Order: sequence, then C-alpha cells, then structure tokens
Amino acid sequence: MIKSINISLSEDLIDKIIFESSLTMKTTLNYPSDDFFYDPWFIKEEFKNTAVDQILKTLPFAIGEARIIVLNSEQCYTKHADIDDRYHLNLSGDEGYLIDLESKKMYHLVQDNTWYQMNAGILHTAASFGEHPRIQLVVRKLLIRNKLTCPVNVSILLQGNNPRYHFDNTLSPWLNYANKAGTITNFKVIDQGCNFDVDDISLKELLNLVPKQFQLTIN
Repeated sequence: MIKSINISLSEDLIDKIIFESSLTMKTTLNYPSDDFFYDPWFIKEEFKNTAVDQILKTLPFAIGEARIIVLNSEQCYTKHADIDDRYHLNLSGDEGYLIDLESKKMYHLVQDNTWYQMNAGILHTAASFGEHPRIQLVVRKLLIRNKLTCPVNVSILLQGNNPRYHFDNTLSPWLNYANKAGTITNFKVIDQGCNFDVDDISLKELLNLVPKQFQLTIN
C-alpha cells in the first residue's frame, strides 16, 4: 500500500519546515496552474524559497496539491479511498499509523526523512495514538490524461444520507483503478457530484457500482 521511492532529505531540512510553517489541520502549500486533478500545481508566493519549496522540489516530476496535514492524538479518519495516489513525507509523530482496511495491515509512520508513494485506491484510514501529533507533507499524484477508445460522458449526482462517505467507499476505489487502467479521463468535480469520460467497455461495471441513492446520467 505504501512504499519508499528512494528520495531522502536531510534531517535539518525536515526540522526547518516545522518551524517555518503554520501548522493547522490542512495547510495547502501550492495552487493549480489549470485543471485541479491533471495539471501541475505551483508553490504559493508565501512559501517560495522556504523549506517547503526546497522539499517539494526534491520530487523530480510535476505534482498536484500539496498540504501539511496534522492529525492530533486520539484522532482518525473515516474509512475511505481516493481517486488519486499520494506522496507522503513524515515530518513528526511518535505513534502515527496508516491502516490498510482491506488487508487489515497497519503501517507505523515515523520521521525517517524519506518520501513514500501510497496507493490511495485501497480502503484505508489514518490514526494518531501517541503523545505527539502525526504531521505529514502529503502531495497528490496527478491523474493521467488517458486516450479512450470509445468514450462515454457520465455525470454522477451524490444524494442520500452521508453521500461523501458512500462515494469514497464505493466509487473512489474503482475510479483510482480505472485511472491507472486507462479507462477514464477528464474527471472533474461538479455541483453535488462529478463528471468524467469512461470507456464504454467499463460502463456496465460502473453502473453496477453506483449506490442506489446516487443519480448517474449518460450525457
């Protein structure tokens, strides 16, 4: 679920980012050049020439949204998956864990000054059990602009009780896989839902996954 990408940083640089950054629950460090999911994000003016800027530049490819995420002790996230994979750099924390809920495996995340890539299409959560907050630099991996053989445009309207939870537990794992498999493209968030192109060979599979309370429209 999570593995090192063999890019290491100095401990001094890691320590510096803690002192330079305003650590709230989710501090966004950059902004999109155009499309949220597909186009590169650029560092915000206030973070230029700081430790944040230096650290993000150690990733040798275009990146998506980058955030410093703080998870205080006794906190966790609800079960979910994400359409886009993530890069993680552990900045602080003594008992922070990433939990693979499909294989029921826990990953102890420590400050080892190394970038990791996470398969976010697996249902997971994160938890902080220790004395100190779990603080991470988390970067979205850009989605792939796939070329579909026979594209069909669909819109999904999220309805019912707790729609985001149901979306993240049914459609997000499939969307993550389909992005990598080359069967969706042009994903975007719209009012109360999402819109994307799907290859017609995958349309039936998608229709079988959509929760009953959601509304799927073929455009």
